Amino acid sequence: MTKGVGAKGTGAKGTGATGDAANGRAPESTGTTRDAAASPRWIALLRGVNVGGITIRSADLRDVFDGLGASDVRTVLASGNVLFTASGARATWKRRIERALRDRFGYDAWIILLTRDELAAVAASFPFDEDDADRHPYIVFCADDEVHAQVRDAATAAAGDDEPVAAGDGVVYWHARTGTSTTSPVARALARAAFRTGTTTRNLRTVQKMLG
Repeated sequence: MTKGVGAKGTGAKGTGATGDAANGRAPESTGTTRDAAASPRWIALLRGVNVGGITIRSADLRDVFDGLGASDVRTVLASGNVLFTASGARATWKRRIERALRDRFGYDAWIILLTRDELAAVAASFPFDEDDADRHPYIVFCADDEVHAQVRDAATAAAGDDEPVAAGDGVVYWHARTGTSTTSPVARALARAAFRTGTTTRNLRTVQKMLG
């Protein structure tokens, strides 16, 4: 995983923030499949897609990745989750994807890029009760170690017994009570302008759909 999706997990299970609707919608999937025998499977998490005026159709998103030479491109839900297969360095793909998104859709694109194995490890380490019907199991993905430390400290300072958080490998887990995902102390701490370009949040259920 990139350095910075990176401090080791602590504490009991739990984390959440906004980033997708996560409940109910079936995954969208289609895309191009080419011969990609030994290439790694990547997952790009786009920030702020289909919220705040940035609307991107899944078919158009797949087209961008196809145009970059990625294979077996698939989107999951409408919150900016793209799975693809490609060889090459992480930093190179991150830079190319962000540039292509800016050029095609005209917004300040920023992504988190993980391998499928890295995402699976993050999901498996969720430390709270994911089946608690009164809570949302959120994962806040951080761009680098500095952002991760800042988000971890801000969330921890805002958390209470009723809103647990825990640090993971490059992520912060948050177990938000249903109906408080934008209004709770942790939600307000995570909504700081300073975190907008360095974090993106997914519901654990959405992550599991990506891995399924």
